[in-house]
Amino acid sequence: MSFEDELLALLPRLRRFAHALARSPADADDLCQASIERALKARSQWAPGTRMDSWMYRIMRNAWIDTARARTRHGQTFVDEEAGLSVGDAGDRRIEAVVELGQVGRAMGKLPPDQREAVALVLVEGFAYKEAAEILDIPMGTLTSRLVRGREALMTMLGEAA
Repeated sequence: MSFEDELLALLPRLRRFAHALARSPADADDLCQASIERALKARSQWAPGTRMDSWMYRIMRNAWIDTARARTRHGQTFVDEEAGLSVGDAGDRRIEAVVELGQVGRAMGKLPPDQREAVALVLVEGFAYKEAAEILDIPMGTLTSRLVRGREALMTMLGEAA
C-alpha cells in the first residue's frame, strides 16, 4: 500500500481525533488539513512498514499544541454541528441518536485537554494504553490516571444529562 493510500485510509479516524481535540467542526477541519500537510512535507521521515496511524496522531497532536499556543483570538463562537444535522429529518431514532451524540460531544468538550486526548485515543480510537502513551509522549501511569479521571467525569456529566 502506498503512502498516499495509507494516509487516505486513515482520514476518518484522523477527523474523529481532530474533533476530539478541537471541539469545533471548523477548527477540527483546519487541524486535519494542517496535519496532512505536515505529513506530506515530512513523508521522507515515515518508515514504510511502521504504523502510520501512530505517526499521524503524533503529528496531529503536535499541530494542535502549536495551534493552541499560537492562538490569540478568544471567544469565537461556532455553530454546533448538531444544529443542522436534524433539519428536515423526521426520524425519531436518528434525532435521538444525534441528541445523544451531541451530549457525549459536549461532555467530551468539557474535559480538560489532557483527559480529552486520553479518552479520544483509547476509548474512541481504540489504541492500546501503551500506544496512546507513546503518541502523547507520557508515561503509561499518567495515561491511565488521565483516562480514569476522564471516564469518571464523562459518566458524571452524562448521568446528569439523562
